[in-house]
Amino acid sequence: MNDKQLQDTVLDFRDVSLVRGGAHLLNDVTWRVLPGQRWVVLGSNGAGKTTLLQLASALIHPSSGSVHILGEQMGQVDVFELRPRIGLASAALAERVPPGERVIDAVQTAAYAVLGRFRESYDSQDTTRAEHLLEALGCAGLQQRTFGTLSEGERKRVQIARALMTDPELLLLDEPAAGLDLGARADLMARIDALATDTSAPCLVLVTHHVEEISPAVTHALLLQQGRVVTSGPVEQALTDDHVSTCFGVRVQVERHSRGLSARLA
Repeated sequence: MNDKQLQDTVLDFRDVSLVRGGAHLLNDVTWRVLPGQRWVVLGSNGAGKTTLLQLASALIHPSSGSVHILGEQMGQVDVFELRPRIGLASAALAERVPPGERVIDAVQTAAYAVLGRFRESYDSQDTTRAEHLLEALGCAGLQQRTFGTLSEGERKRVQIARALMTDPELLLLDEPAAGLDLGARADLMARIDALATDTSAPCLVLVTHHVEEISPAVTHALLLQQGRVVTSGPVEQALTDDHVSTCFGVRVQVERHSRGLSARLA
């Protein structure tokens, strides 16, 4: 791939492996994401999904192989300049938000890529954008609440508002519906579906281990099993009975409905 093609690529992983304590968390992963695509990364617990997203969000470096993010190669770019171009919502990030932080500040601080408001200042445009994002995600009445007082569903929505604060070129959502009850999960997935169908929204990568959480607007799927790629490509080709069965290690049947997908034991 030439330099021009790399510049036009959102993510480009080539033969990427990550080793920790002698264990391969990822093994020879090759994956390419283009502008406008909506991806789901599917796999069971321990498949390497969160590790993949940590690489894609420029939080860690690979043990081997090359990772290009938004045209920049990891190891040859200032990650502190790259990270504001990436929106990330994850449980690990939420745990680092100070429980006494006001919700409006938890969103605004993304502008400086920090957690916990300190001495940085924000102008009216920052505050207005944070307010609009919170309103769009159903959190308008939570602005003055502290993060530690929110329900799990409210925290998830605030996290997505924070992830969108910098108007990122890439949005990464790591199991956003994990731990939610039925109503909160349905509400959150409807909002994510609206993002996925918005052509002006950033390139989206959703990590999950539930096919029911895959929006009909998702265009591509990457399936992982024990750190290796099972398959990658358009959802119609990737989410077959055989591929999903290999991904989860049990024989399943994938069913397609007008409102999405479901899977059951075959």
